[in-house]
Amino acid sequence: MQRVKLDRIDRRILKDLQDNGRITNVELSRRAGISAPPCLRRVRALEEAGYIQGYHAELEPKSLGYHVTVFAQVGLTSQAEPDLEAFEEIVRSWPEVRECFMLAGETDFLLKVVATDWDAYQEFLTSKLTATANISHIKSALSIRAAKSEPGVPIDVDEPGNDGAGE
Repeated sequence: MQRVKLDRIDRRILKDLQDNGRITNVELSRRAGISAPPCLRRVRALEEAGYIQGYHAELEPKSLGYHVTVFAQVGLTSQAEPDLEAFEEIVRSWPEVRECFMLAGETDFLLKVVATDWDAYQEFLTSKLTATANISHIKSALSIRAAKSEPGVPIDVDEPGNDGAGE
């Protein structure tokens, strides 16, 4: 995976795709200020270089019956690398866990868990999470609402000193 040196056009493409993954190549090229064929080549190069990891639809959880989001802070008994990897592997098999972060500090992992209701979360907690080997403690925090939810990272299109030549 070869890295591409990002210029203003690449950053514009990344920002626009992050904001709207369904944007057409024609519109994307217009916004980037280049024609469609070189725009498509740049998108492919950004994908191959690993800057773009995929395209996803943003779904409304409640419309699909998921009314509860819980953040579970998980502490493990052992933090040896094989034990960390074993926990990560089992977490990847649980569809209820939508995100998993390994943390530094008192909590080893932070899990974002969705459930249809509180009872469904408790069932997940007792039948899967607490039943897992190497768990020392779990602290659950029920989300009341999301004040902000933006995917990806902030992209400064006009980052100084990195203009690059347009195509």
